[in-house]
Amino acid sequence: MLGLTGTTRILLFTGATDMRKGFDGLSSLVSAAGENPYSGHLYVFISRRRDRAKILAFQKGGLVLWHKRLDRGRFQIHLPDADDRAELDATQLAMLVDGIDFGRVKRLRHWEPKRG
Repeated sequence: MLGLTGTTRILLFTGATDMRKGFDGLSSLVSAAGENPYSGHLYVFISRRRDRAKILAFQKGGLVLWHKRLDRGRFQIHLPDADDRAELDATQLAMLVDGIDFGRVKRLRHWEPKRG
């Protein structure tokens, strides 16, 4: 189960990732990007064909790796060629894993009180 709190960041690595990588290989990608794989944040990786996704996290004394392979279709996300990161929220992660193109979903603007 994904442990999400209000302070948990979800980082999507937008470059295509070799899905043969396991705990150590993905941890090294996270570290090379200047992040700490033991922070408790979620790190999401998508394969070149966009039919596989892995999520790396640290929970209670060990690394956890979730892997999803789609039997049909592709994850509906547009990955740029550059190796970069994008921050997602919990709703976007749920839509990504469920196969929904969250880039096409329009959100209502949330009300915020006036400042000053």
